[in-house]
Amino acid sequence: MKHNARPIIVVKRRKHKGHGGAHGSWKIAYADFMTAMMAFFLVMWLISISSPKELAQIADYFRTPLSAAITGGQRIADSQSPIPGGGDDVTRQQGEVKREPNIETLRKRMESSRLKRLGDKLDQLIDADPRLRALRPHLQIDLVQEGLRIQIIDSQNRPMFKNGSAEVEPYMRDILRSIAPLLNDIPNKISLSGHTDDLPYAMGERGYSNWELSADRANSSRRELMSGGLLDGKVLRVVGMASTMRLTNRGPGDAINRRISLLVLNKQAEEAIVHENAESDNQPISLLQQPAAVEPAQNTLPPQPGTR
Repeated sequence: MKHNARPIIVVKRRKHKGHGGAHGSWKIAYADFMTAMMAFFLVMWLISISSPKELAQIADYFRTPLSAAITGGQRIADSQSPIPGGGDDVTRQQGEVKREPNIETLRKRMESSRLKRLGDKLDQLIDADPRLRALRPHLQIDLVQEGLRIQIIDSQNRPMFKNGSAEVEPYMRDILRSIAPLLNDIPNKISLSGHTDDLPYAMGERGYSNWELSADRANSSRRELMSGGLLDGKVLRVVGMASTMRLTNRGPGDAINRRISLLVLNKQAEEAIVHENAESDNQPISLLQQPAAVEPAQNTLPPQPGTR
């Protein structure tokens, strides 16, 4: 054996498995992030170019997403909604609900807005006029179901009319003539109602009573409005209510019950008054219950002798 032989050295290299792509994993996360950002900006762009109607429909969809998603039908082809299942009633199962503008609802909203603006103008008029500002406790302006109600209220210390009379006091005349021009700015008709307390006349209701007094005071108020510039044809109804409509939580003899109520009617209330009083729309029940006319029976008797 030779002593100078070199030893054989064997080097084993271990292969590392499972870490080959570790340095490229961030690229996948970055791609996901960019995709999400692109989708976000795409949604923002679509919203920016959508009309207000489409935005409202999108909002309706996301308020009830499940109901909208399960709604059947032919989807976009038969609907104006930008999202399948959208519409006024997303709970319906028979196809999509085609969104149609409700003309009657829009008309009511516009009229309500117009009456509210009139109320705001009246408030501004009262605040701007020192005479009317001092009379603020005598005025109540409310938006009610029938329209805009303006009540001019009596008081023990400052009555609107002469005692037991329909003669208008000067401050009442100032109020009526000041608000008359504002009432011409809108096309709505007006209803005037006179109210009294329940203190009776000596003859009760058999002679001149609170019924006549309340009607006379309402007509006196109408004449003052006309003197202030109210257009002809604006007043639809003038009525005396006597003491039948007492204010809430007020005693029967309370002075605040003596008032003039001026109601700027909305279209629905106006139509109700017209229907109540129009002869063509209200036939007597006796006529409605009459049976249909029966044609006279033909003569079935046998011919008399000597005739044909």
